[in-house]
Amino acid sequence: MLQSKKVKIAAIVLAFLILATVVTVSVGIGVANAAVVKVGSRGTVVKNIQTKLKRWGYYTGSVDGIYGAKTKSAVQYFQRQNGLKADGIVGNATAKAMGITLSGGTTSGSTTTKPSNISNSDLYLLSCCIYGEARGESYTGKVAVAAVILNRVASSKFPNSISGVIYQAGAFTCVSDGQINLGTNDECTRAAQDAMNGWDPSGGALYYFNPATATSKWIWSRPQIVTIGKHIFCS
Repeated sequence: MLQSKKVKIAAIVLAFLILATVVTVSVGIGVANAAVVKVGSRGTVVKNIQTKLKRWGYYTGSVDGIYGAKTKSAVQYFQRQNGLKADGIVGNATAKAMGITLSGGTTSGSTTTKPSNISNSDLYLLSCCIYGEARGESYTGKVAVAAVILNRVASSKFPNSISGVIYQAGAFTCVSDGQINLGTNDECTRAAQDAMNGWDPSGGALYYFNPATATSKWIWSRPQIVTIGKHIFCS
């Protein structure tokens, strides 16, 4: 009789352990799935992704919050243009490049805080610098250059204003050769605004350079983050 009770107790304990394992695995899978947005996902985060991709010219479908084939294709296009794995899945790296969080909010894409008190003159100067430095680059490349400037403003290593960063001695070629005075265009202005709104394709970079023309050994020693067009962005 006692032996029978021991067997029953052992069976109950074993069943409880199996159930606990199943629950733990299930929760783990749920957390993993929540860390990415992909085909079949729905909701506010998907709408955020679609809205940004549509604004930047990657997506032409409806902003309906449904992650379908068109959204996946647009995400893959964005990923290819930003040096990311083009798997059509929005994980942490892709979300960071888009300037969003997977919980539906927004992020700057770097560890620093973007300046919030930017005037129209700051916007114009930033736009002029983009035009002087990257007018031949893709739209993403233009935003990335603007993001570097804003990352510097937010960093304690650089001046704390857009004009201070741009006009810092030797910082930008367009200032040295006078191209900062050429003016700007609508696309560069939009790129400046997108960077101010938090999009950082550079991944938080503080520097960038063109490997075809760079002569500084120091810049080559910087940790590289991403290559966009002719520019390598680094920390």
